[in-house]
Amino acid sequence: MKRERATIHDIAKKLDITASTVSRALKDHPRISEATKKAVLKAAQTLNYQPNHIAAALRNGRSKIIGIIVPTADRSFFSSVVRGIEEIANASKYNVMICQSYDNYDKEVATVEALLNARVDGIVASFAKGTDNFDHFLKVRDKGIPLILFDRSNEDLEVSNVILDDYQGAYKAVTHLINQGCKRIAHFTGIRKISIYRERLRGYREALQDNGIPFDESLVIGSNMQLEDGIESMKKLLSLASPPDAVFSSSDYSAMGAMQVLKERRIRIPEDIALVGFGNEPFTWFSEPQLTTVDQRSKEMGNAAAEIFFEQIGAGKKPFVPKKTVLKPELIIRKSSLKKG
Repeated sequence: MKRERATIHDIAKKLDITASTVSRALKDHPRISEATKKAVLKAAQTLNYQPNHIAAALRNGRSKIIGIIVPTADRSFFSSVVRGIEEIANASKYNVMICQSYDNYDKEVATVEALLNARVDGIVASFAKGTDNFDHFLKVRDKGIPLILFDRSNEDLEVSNVILDDYQGAYKAVTHLINQGCKRIAHFTGIRKISIYRERLRGYREALQDNGIPFDESLVIGSNMQLEDGIESMKKLLSLASPPDAVFSSSDYSAMGAMQVLKERRIRIPEDIALVGFGNEPFTWFSEPQLTTVDQRSKEMGNAAAEIFFEQIGAGKKPFVPKKTVLKPELIIRKSSLKKG
């Protein structure tokens, strides 16, 4: 049989004291003697007592938990953002509850509902690629619960956002390739309704334009930006009558797929085709050649999102104007793009 969860009343009964005394002892109240505190803690351990945080949240109005929603936790970018959030949250004695949407809209909706039921004090989220309807996030906002979006933003929600200047990151990457002598630069892009991919495409186009290079739609290939997508995209580019001399990818993963194809076909990197990715994933250090990439400032993104959360709850009942924090990207130049050495 499943054992009933122990309560403060069980501890009180065991020690023949009141439940309110147990409660104060567990909170280290100064009016409770050290002997009583010690006895309560020992009894709590014996009974395997676990505090009911949701009940406490109902009583106190605060759960001291921040809900985090990421598309997937196994990407270095998202795990680093979570680390950045935790760093700030833990310093203020807050915990985080991490959930994954797997880039699935229905899963994301259910996750938001679960976090609301868990009485989290706020939600920090990067919404799924498949999200078109934002009613579930509007529900969070309308309940007065702090909602901070990161990486993928939606201006229509009128909530705080922490993003990278994706346009500038792309512009820097393509300008670097042009400075290396590249004139036919391809681009791997993602779902264009998502702001990060729109902005990276815009940066790519404007860098070409500003350097007198005509935009060629046949050199832009859209996909889900995974390793296998990079493989297929590179094969398509190599089948063109005039293949590119460089590829700027909106993802390190698809850039690595492209690298795999080029190596298999004995096409030299960067002499024949230069490569630049986006994300600064750890594996980019260990590829051969090492991959030039745009760093997304992931830990700083998490720090900034958590700081906005605490700023918002610190405002209390005063009106809080949503904040937009834009981080500056850094182009990390490595061997995969250095045609000129």
